[in-house]
Amino acid sequence: MPETVPEPDAVDTAVLDAAVLDGVVAEGAVLDRAAEWRADPQVIDRLRADARTGVLVVRERRVPLGDGLIVLPAGDPVLARTREWALLGRRPDGTGLLLALQDPEDDTDADGSWAPRWSDLREALPVVDAADAELVVSAIALAGWLRDAGFCPACGNPAELRQSGWSRHCGSCGREHFPRTDPAVIVAVQSADGERLLLGANAQWKGRFHSCFAGFVEAGESLETTVHRELFEEAGVRLRDLAYFSSQPWPFPRSLMVGFHATAVNEDEAHGDGEEIIDVRWLTRAEIGSALAGNGPVGLPGEASIAHRLIADWYRR
Repeated sequence: MPETVPEPDAVDTAVLDAAVLDGVVAEGAVLDRAAEWRADPQVIDRLRADARTGVLVVRERRVPLGDGLIVLPAGDPVLARTREWALLGRRPDGTGLLLALQDPEDDTDADGSWAPRWSDLREALPVVDAADAELVVSAIALAGWLRDAGFCPACGNPAELRQSGWSRHCGSCGREHFPRTDPAVIVAVQSADGERLLLGANAQWKGRFHSCFAGFVEAGESLETTVHRELFEEAGVRLRDLAYFSSQPWPFPRSLMVGFHATAVNEDEAHGDGEEIIDVRWLTRAEIGSALAGNGPVGLPGEASIAHRLIADWYRR
């Protein structure tokens, strides 16, 4: 593949019980995105003037952490040099939530009066509560688009921000542009008897850990077609009993990871492609349990990722 699906760095982690693991990124909608507010051209100004409004700052795809996620009140001096504003949604009490995109040089906190721990998605998701997880993912994803998509890709002219940060309009050619999401599949492949799991080591990881197999959906493909193609290309295996697991937004830079379980038709066919996948291994249930506990025989993806959840879900079966 021309582009490798990003996965988080491996970390040593204890085996999480089901409740904690499933809560890393809550399934289903948690954040009220207040879509009906987006068409109001005054909503950002109105919410910025309301001290009850919460503001999440994003700098270089990082969010501020303290004991948890730090959401500032509108009007805080730290927000003075914000580059772009966008609507994230509203809280259950009806107060708004805004995104403040800042550049690293916007050092309004340089005097040390505000010194959070700036954390990327991999670091933040395992430590924020379920209610904040979707907020973090949405904010980092939207901030990336706000930062990178200031010009019309059709004609190259500046594109005006609209819909409270959720679209851009090109005044030159009239086109409308929206934040992109690139779908990718990720698959946990088990043996016919269900007692072993096939994992692979990507060349870019330099042997540090093994994970599920993943790849981007190509033009004209269904998710199912992508699963079969990617596993044959990367690991040489044909599949049966394909089953959807769950999905996870993963803004590195703008992926949506769609997870599946599947069973290999012939386990002996498994082999790495030698370029992207440099090693494949069938691991027993006991070996997966040991790896989840951080004791090898291989390193596994960090707990913030859907890859970790796929592996742990298989192990709990």
